[in-house]
Amino acid sequence: MDQNNIMPKSIDPDHQHHQSIDAYQRHGRTTAIDDHSDLQVLKRIKRYLLPKDFVISQELLNEMVAGYDIGDPLADALAAEGVRFAKPLQQIIINNGFNHTLKNNPSFCALTEQFGSHPDWFDPKLAQIGAVAYRRYPLMLIWLLRNVALMAGYSIPALSLPLIQTGALMHDALPRLMRTYAYILAVSEHPQSNMSTRHGRKPIEQVLAIGSEGWRQSIKVRQIHTLVRQNLLNGKGNAAKGDLTEADQHHNPDGSWNTAYWGVPINQTDMIATHLQFSLLIMRGLRLLGARISKEEAEGILHLWNLASYWMGVDLQRLPKDEAACWEWLYTYLSIQQLDFKMGQPLAKALHDLPRQLMGEDNRRGRFVEMVNASVTRTLVGDDIGDGLDLPKSKIRFGVLSSVPILFALDTARQHNQSIDKKLEAFRAKRQDNMNWWLKKNDDYYK
Repeated sequence: MDQNNIMPKSIDPDHQHHQSIDAYQRHGRTTAIDDHSDLQVLKRIKRYLLPKDFVISQELLNEMVAGYDIGDPLADALAAEGVRFAKPLQQIIINNGFNHTLKNNPSFCALTEQFGSHPDWFDPKLAQIGAVAYRRYPLMLIWLLRNVALMAGYSIPALSLPLIQTGALMHDALPRLMRTYAYILAVSEHPQSNMSTRHGRKPIEQVLAIGSEGWRQSIKVRQIHTLVRQNLLNGKGNAAKGDLTEADQHHNPDGSWNTAYWGVPINQTDMIATHLQFSLLIMRGLRLLGARISKEEAEGILHLWNLASYWMGVDLQRLPKDEAACWEWLYTYLSIQQLDFKMGQPLAKALHDLPRQLMGEDNRRGRFVEMVNASVTRTLVGDDIGDGLDLPKSKIRFGVLSSVPILFALDTARQHNQSIDKKLEAFRAKRQDNMNWWLKKNDDYYK
C-alpha cells in the first residue's frame, strides 16, 4: 500500500476563483472550497487538527469528485444480473459449499476471494488494540454515534437523500439506529468482549475473524447498499414524497436519480465519509469527553475500520492512510459539500424524538435525555449545525462535559491499577449488556 497521501499541488482558498470550475465542480452537490469556511466544525479542524501550512490538495479534490461517479463495481455487476450474493457467499466460504450457478461468475469469484481470507496488510493485533479502545465506553459510544457521527452527516444532503428516499432513519428511526449500533459493535467485537462468550458460543479468535458477526454483517450491509443504489438509480426511491419537493431532490425529468447532480448513490467518496464518521469522529469525540486514546490505539481504530470499509466495497487506495491524512480528507470533503439543513431536518427530528417515543411524550426523563443528546451535538459538532438541524438549545448544554474529569480519572486509574482495571471492565461489560436491550429483543445474534 502506498503510504503517501500528501499531494504536491494545492489550492489556496484565496485564489479559488482562478481555478477552472470543471476541475472539481462538475456536480451540483459540489460548492466552492471557501463557501462555508466559517462553519464551526471546519474552523475547529483547521485550528486544532491540521498543520499550520495546510492547503487543500488539487489531486485530492479531483480524486474525491471522481469517486462520486463510482459505486461498488463488483457488487453492482452482480446486482445488474439479478444476483443476491450475501447468502451464497457465506455458504461457500463458511460451509465450503458449491454454487454451480455462480462458480464461473468473475464478480462473484472476486468477492469470494475478498471475503475468504484477510488481506496481507491486515494486522489483527493492531486491530484488536483499536477494538478494545473503541469499546471501552459503551454509553459514550452510542452517544457519539447518534449525536455526532449521524447528526453531523445529516447536514450534508448527498448523505441524507438516500436515507430519506428509502425511508431509513426517518420512519423506522429506532430499528435503523440500533442496527447501525449493532454493526459498529460487530466490527469492534474482540476476544475479551462479553458478547463473544454469551450463551455458550465459541469465543472469536481475533477481531473481524472470517465468519464472525462483523464479517457477516459487512457482507449483508454491502448487499443492502447495492440494492439501494440500484433502486435509486432506477427511480424506485419514493419515500421522500411529502417530505421533500422534487426541486430539492434535483430529480431527472423522468423522476430518476440525478447522477449529474449527486453522483452515484452510496458512492466511493461518500462511503469514505461514512467510514470516517464511524472511526475518526467517534474517536475524536471520545478524546474530547476525556478518554485517553494512545497513538497506537488510534492507529488500531482506523486499521479496524479500514478492513470493515474494504469489505463494504471501498477502494482501499482511496482511504486516507493515517490520522493526519484522515483530517485532511475530512476537511476537504466538508469544504466542498453543498449544505442543506432543510433536507436533514426530518432525519434529525426522528432521531432526536426517540427518547420520548420510548418513554412517553410527557416523560420528564425522556425530555431530559433529548436535551442532553442535543447538547452533545451542539458542543462537539457546532451550534451552526445544531441550529440548521433545528435542535433545541439548553442552558445545561455544557454539563455534558462534566464527564471529562470523570473519564480522565478512570482512565488514569485503569492504566495504573490492575484491580481497578478488572472492576471497570466488569462494569463496562454490564453497561454494554444494558445498552443492547433492543438488540437482545429483536436480533438473533444478541438474544
